[in-house]
Amino acid sequence: MRKGPARLSIHNLEGLVAEDDVDTVLVVFTDMQGRLQGKRFDARHFLGEVVEHATEGCSYLLAVDVDMNTVAGYEMSSWDTGYGDFVMQPDLKTMRAMPWHEKTVVCQADLRWEDGAPVAAAPRQILLEQAARLADRGWTGLAGTELEFIVFENSYEDAWDRGYRGLTPANRYNVDYSILGTSRLEPLLGRIRREMTDAGMWVESVKGECNLGQHEIAFRYDELIPKADEHALFKTGTKEIASQEGCSITFMAKYNEREGNSCHIHVSLRDADGVPMFAGAGKHGMSELFEQFLAGMLACTGDLTLLLAPNINSYKRFADGSFAPTALAWGRDNRTCSFRVVGHGEAIRVECRVPGGDVNPYLAIAALVAGGLHGVDNALVLEPEFVGNAYTSAAPRLPKTMREAADRFAASAIAREAFGQRVVEHYANMAEVEMANFGSSVTDWERYRSFERM
Repeated sequence: MRKGPARLSIHNLEGLVAEDDVDTVLVVFTDMQGRLQGKRFDARHFLGEVVEHATEGCSYLLAVDVDMNTVAGYEMSSWDTGYGDFVMQPDLKTMRAMPWHEKTVVCQADLRWEDGAPVAAAPRQILLEQAARLADRGWTGLAGTELEFIVFENSYEDAWDRGYRGLTPANRYNVDYSILGTSRLEPLLGRIRREMTDAGMWVESVKGECNLGQHEIAFRYDELIPKADEHALFKTGTKEIASQEGCSITFMAKYNEREGNSCHIHVSLRDADGVPMFAGAGKHGMSELFEQFLAGMLACTGDLTLLLAPNINSYKRFADGSFAPTALAWGRDNRTCSFRVVGHGEAIRVECRVPGGDVNPYLAIAALVAGGLHGVDNALVLEPEFVGNAYTSAAPRLPKTMREAADRFAASAIAREAFGQRVVEHYANMAEVEMANFGSSVTDWERYRSFERM
């Protein structure tokens, strides 16, 4: 695709198609597992038909497990309902270049039923509802996500054939902040940065991390929906670029016994005039609104952890002394806490350290906003900051397992009030499906311990 605007209007797209610079448009949405699903359209068909009439997809796409197996327990989609379609309505404001694919543009879609009603369980819709709650007060939420991943020299096909064992990490030692360590991978990391920039994302930095072959690319904050859209596209695009380069990347929360992949999420608010609302005259430069919002996050995270840690593997990342949190506490620039207040003056904000690289950004940001609004609506008083090592503190703990998180979410009045009963039941069922699948599988750990010695 010839160099042109990264973010596209219909007029831009029509011109690029006429000049044969674009011939493909992806219409996509993000599923429960955080993956992009959708269709590739001939660009002329997209302009002539899909823009006006939308397109359809099977509703089972929000009612399957990771392996795309149809499973029971979902009200919105089942054998009893006939697995009909929902409507994929392109959000034309989201069109952008997809530079790692030739002559290709991508457009996010919102999911609707045939009667026009939104699909309540769609992750983007869940975040749209929380953004609307902020907008009703004249507020705009901002978020930034810092997403870590591990690079392997093996291709995805080779990794599959090896059963994901014996893979070669791209760095052989800890390269946290190492310029030499990131230089080794600059052909890949540089390509990712440049092509994400060409897709209209504001790349801030790249750095090495602690696990072998682990790195992080950080992007500038944005409003909630655009940020989640970018996060989902970045995650897919990074894997696609890695595949084109003959290597592989994992965003698993906990790949091995070393440090896990985190996804720190920064959140702040602005008023109708664009003025930051978290800065104030209180202690640590915090406004009363910020204190209540943070108090709500702390109070609700235990109930909403399932949306921040959506997989069984997510909970293996919560380990003392690992830079992943275990205690529900907040601190000023304290990386042992679940919530870390950072920044100064108008840039003050909160960093949630709970999610891992496997998180669905729409669900996680929605959970943080819902928690914050609970704190504001109930004028919650913020507890004193935690100073010291939160791993050894008496602070309440994050759920230790998916079972605990799922039970708390399913029983939570806070979750039902924020998201509605249908959404709660939908994602509680997702957890039950995941736990049932895991419970019926036999792991390498069991074979190593039991094959000969038991």
